[in-house]
Amino acid sequence: METESLVVYINGKFVPPEDATISIFDLGFLRGDTVYDTTSAWHGWIFKLEAHVARLYDSLRAVKMAIPLSPEELQHAIIDTTRRCGLRDAYIKCLVTRGLPPPGERDLRKCIPTVIIFVVPYVWILPPEKIAHGARVNIASVRSIPPQCLDPRIKSVNRLHFTLATLETYAAGMDETILLDLDGHVTEGPGFNVFMVKHNTLYTSPEGILRGITRDTVLELADENDMATHVTPMTVYDLFAADEVFLSSTAGGLMPVVEVEGRSIGDGRPGPVTKRLTELYWSMREDGRYGTPVFHPA
Repeated sequence: METESLVVYINGKFVPPEDATISIFDLGFLRGDTVYDTTSAWHGWIFKLEAHVARLYDSLRAVKMAIPLSPEELQHAIIDTTRRCGLRDAYIKCLVTRGLPPPGERDLRKCIPTVIIFVVPYVWILPPEKIAHGARVNIASVRSIPPQCLDPRIKSVNRLHFTLATLETYAAGMDETILLDLDGHVTEGPGFNVFMVKHNTLYTSPEGILRGITRDTVLELADENDMATHVTPMTVYDLFAADEVFLSSTAGGLMPVVEVEGRSIGDGRPGPVTKRLTELYWSMREDGRYGTPVFHPA
């Protein structure tokens, strides 16, 4: 299928990107009062769409937002937007802002939410050539926001600490950055979860992190292939001493790390466990497992 002009869904209407606007009085703009979820299409299949939409509704309930769409209706809107954009390999984002209060009002309960869906060509956190050879990462000086302040399982746009950590990455000449919590435990990075491998056992952090669907998929694949896993706190020392480290995200899948803070990980090349899980992940994507068809008949 030829790629059509991109469109954006806003509150039930499809408009060109240049006409996709919200009011400056929308609390999503004024306060960053927005939750969202990101999924992707690969070879015409949207991956784990139901799980992504369910996670968005969990965030909506957590922040006391309600939209006039059922989860099934929102799924159809996401499929329709993707189809209209004509993209088989796509990065798909759905955002819900708190919206507009009536003029002169400050009562958040009276706001009318804004629902936005946009679709663009598939986005990679790291370019494929960097994924092939492995990334160099630093440990950010800025810490993750404690769950007691803002639970990271709420997928919101309140991510200024990610921006500050990314700016550190640029300044350090690194590819990506990993954040720690206030106790020095590994949490996550700007848009990804973190895994390490030691003695053929897979480790990942248990809390203070986004409930990553790609992370869940990695754990599922490990279980299916009899790989030992531990969901347990990790420190920077654990990363330094790891045989392998990799990142997981909707935007890029599994991304091997070959250096952390100047320390070579393993032999300085993507390791066998990372490679095997990467193969399994992309085979799943290409086969349409957990996929919702965009252009194929259901």
